[in-house]
Amino acid sequence: MSGPLTFLVASPHLQGSFFEGAVVLLLEHDAQGAMGLMVHLPAGPTVAELLPDLAQEQAPVWLGGPVDPSLGWCLYRAPVGLEGEVQLTEGLMVSSSQDVLHAVIAGGQRYMLVLGYAGWAAGQLTEEARVGTWLWVEQDTPELLWDVAPEDRWNEALRRLGVSPDTIVPGGAQA
Repeated sequence: MSGPLTFLVASPHLQGSFFEGAVVLLLEHDAQGAMGLMVHLPAGPTVAELLPDLAQEQAPVWLGGPVDPSLGWCLYRAPVGLEGEVQLTEGLMVSSSQDVLHAVIAGGQRYMLVLGYAGWAAGQLTEEARVGTWLWVEQDTPELLWDVAPEDRWNEALRRLGVSPDTIVPGGAQA
């Protein structure tokens, strides 16, 4: 899977919801449903607090979504040559393997350990996009993830679409 990355950007009208201000890296979207990882919200603990065998790692753990928070995903830049790696695009890999996580850390790579994911049933994400819940931002590079501070990702994603949050009208595209 290599090509443009799709980031889902929560509508400004989702205030007070779990997905308020969310930026989701879409990993899969097909007839069976969709899944992605929220990439804007540190979860609280550090990697060391979560995985004591990595006691030196003070990087934050990220909240990937409300589904299965016991499942971990590692987002990182370059392959480490182990089973279970998937290249999303140049400069962005994903794996759910702890061996890969350990190799990424040992190699000194920049990474994000993300717990849980956001999931949608068949047709659900398409309908949510139709009514304006999500805006789609396609990017050829992962710079939104690596080069933009987490607290700025939502605004920056909207800027890349060429819109300001106060100009988005509830209701989405109706045809």
